[in-house]
Amino acid sequence: MTLAERLAPHLPGLRRYGRALTGSQRQGDALVAGTLAALIADPARLPADLPPRLALFQAFHGLAGAAALADAAAAGVVGLGAAGVVAARLAQLLPLPRQVLLLAAMEGFATTEIALLIDRPAAAVLALLDAAMADIGRQTRSHVLIIEDEPIIAMDIEAIVTGLGHRVSGIAATRDEALALAGADPPGLILADIQLRDGSSGIAAVRDLVARTPAPSIFITGFPDRLLTGRRPEPAFLISKPFVPASVAAAIAQALFFAAPPLRA
Repeated sequence: MTLAERLAPHLPGLRRYGRALTGSQRQGDALVAGTLAALIADPARLPADLPPRLALFQAFHGLAGAAALADAAAAGVVGLGAAGVVAARLAQLLPLPRQVLLLAAMEGFATTEIALLIDRPAAAVLALLDAAMADIGRQTRSHVLIIEDEPIIAMDIEAIVTGLGHRVSGIAATRDEALALAGADPPGLILADIQLRDGSSGIAAVRDLVARTPAPSIFITGFPDRLLTGRRPEPAFLISKPFVPASVAAAIAQALFFAAPPLRA
């Protein structure tokens, strides 16, 4: 099996993780591109004794810093300017508890696997998860617009959102309903399905909404691979259906984290 054949099935998940880490499709995909460029240049960097998905994520954690991105820039994959920005952003904004939370809640890695990825004991991983959840508890509350045409799923999302202490400003089943609700009560966060009841697009609805009032957005879809290709403008935050509450909580925390104003000395 070639390197490409080993890694290709796991690239969408790595792109989702990279985007959630950085809060940006461009920056997350640049990290993934940098990792792949380094692995192509030296396949020995991919651990041969691990399952392909775990090996790819371990390589990402080891290579997604400035050195790997510089290698990618030299190969024409990403620009040096972007590399410096991404490396600095990661160093300043992504404490280890958040990485652990995303690995566990969004990507579904087990505690022992995360311990391997971040080179910490399993007990330390559990402590970091506790710290991440405590951080979510301290996060500024927001008002959330839910765009979802399945009533049961909308109710599940509403319960998760309110359980985290946020307020639901409205639930819309179509693009027009979303625009009307947002006009009456502009949201601070948007959770949107991709396909809506009347055939309209959740992506188009969010695009129209943020043009009026910028707000972070999280997309929910049963077909995540279609929006994790890296070949066109795609969401920074993406949740797969069926979802678990922890994945929604992690995505909300990360989206609001990047939307918050920077801390000042």
